[in-house]
Amino acid sequence: MRLKNKHIILGITGSIAAYKAAYLLRGLVKEGAEVQVVMTPAAKEFITPVTMSALSDRPVASEFFAANDGTWHSHVDMGQWADLMLVAPVTAATLGKMAHGIADNLLVTTYMSAKCPVYLAPAMDLDMFKHPSTLKNLEILQSYGDVILEPGEGELASGLHGKGRMQEPEQLVEEVVAFFNSKKKLLNKKVLVTAGPTYEKIDPVRFIGNYSSGKMGFALAEELANQGAEVTLVAGPVDLETSNFNIHRIDVESAQEMHAACLNYFPEMDAAIMCAAVADYRPKAIADKKIKRKADEMNIELEATTDIAAALGKLKTDNQMLVGFALETNDEEKNAVSKMAKKNLDFIVLNSLQDQGAGFGVDTNKITILSKDNNAQEFELKQKKEVAADIVEKLSQELQKL
Repeated sequence: MRLKNKHIILGITGSIAAYKAAYLLRGLVKEGAEVQVVMTPAAKEFITPVTMSALSDRPVASEFFAANDGTWHSHVDMGQWADLMLVAPVTAATLGKMAHGIADNLLVTTYMSAKCPVYLAPAMDLDMFKHPSTLKNLEILQSYGDVILEPGEGELASGLHGKGRMQEPEQLVEEVVAFFNSKKKLLNKKVLVTAGPTYEKIDPVRFIGNYSSGKMGFALAEELANQGAEVTLVAGPVDLETSNFNIHRIDVESAQEMHAACLNYFPEMDAAIMCAAVADYRPKAIADKKIKRKADEMNIELEATTDIAAALGKLKTDNQMLVGFALETNDEEKNAVSKMAKKNLDFIVLNSLQDQGAGFGVDTNKITILSKDNNAQEFELKQKKEVAADIVEKLSQELQKL
C-alpha cells in the first residue's frame, strides 16, 4: 500500500463531478491512506455524506458545529493533522473564495489553516474555466504554492466539448502517490525556455522565417513544469498552447524581442534551455508599405541578429546552467561542439536533418547530448515528449552538481 499511514484531507465542492470523489476516496483508502472528507454544503446536493463516511470510515465534516450538542469541527486540528489536502472537484466559486480568503464554510477555513501542501483539481464548464476571473484565481492560488491539477478535455455536463473535466480518480491517486514519493526533481528551480521560430519583417505582409513548429520547446516546458520547475517560456509565433500553470508564457515575434525577453528573465533563472530556431539574419531595412513587384529580381540586404545563446553565455554565473540546441545537416558533432564552446554552453542537444523523423514539424526527434567533458549520449528516435524527459533528466543531474 503506497499511501500507508498518510493523512489526507479530501475536499469536495458542489460540482457534478463530485460523484467521482467516491471512486477517488476508495482509491486513496485502498492505497492505505487515512482520509478525512470535508464537504461544502453544495457538495451534499451531488453526493451524500453517508456514502463518503462509509468509504472513509470517518464522519464527514461539513458544518462548523454539530446539530444538537454544541461540538464543533476544528479546522485548525484538521489542517495540522494532514500531510496533504486535495480538493477534487473544486468549483470556480470555491477557487475564488480560496484565492481571496472568503472563509464562509468549513472547507475554506480548513484550507486556510492547512500546514501541508494543497492540490486542487478544477471541474467546471469550458467557458467558466477560460474566464479571466478563473484564470486569475488559479494564478493567485499557484502563487500561494498550491498545485493545480489540470482538467482534461472532453464531453462536459453541459453537453459541450472542451477543457474543464476533472482528472479521473485513477490519475488523481497517482498524483498523490507521486507527491509522497517526491518524484518532482526540479522543485523550486526556475528555468527559461525558448521555443519556435522568429519572424523577421521585410514589409507589413512578408517576413523571413523558418519551419520550426515549437513542439520540442513546448514539450520541454511541459516536462520541466511537471518536474516542479517554475518555467518562463519565451515563444515565437507558433500555433501551440500550454496547459500547465507552472508555465509563464511570453509571446514574441522577432529575434530582437526574444533577445530582450531572455535578457530580462535570465538573471533570476537557475537554468535556460535555448530551443528556439532564431533567425540568424534580418532585413537591414523594413519597408513601411507592401513592396510591389517591379522586376524579375529583388535584392534584400540582411544584417546579423543578436546571438541570444551567446549573450546569455556571457552573463551566466557559476550557479546557472545554459543548454543549447544544434540542428545540423553535415559535420554534425564537430559543428555542435564548436557551438557549445563558442557560446559557453554546459551541454548541447544535437539533432540532424539527415535522421528520418527528426527536425521541424514532426512529433518525433532523435538526439545526441554532447557535454563539455567530451561525453556523447545518443538516444533512439522517440516522441518529443519522451525526448524532453531525457533532456530534463540530464539537466536535473547537472544542476545537482552545482
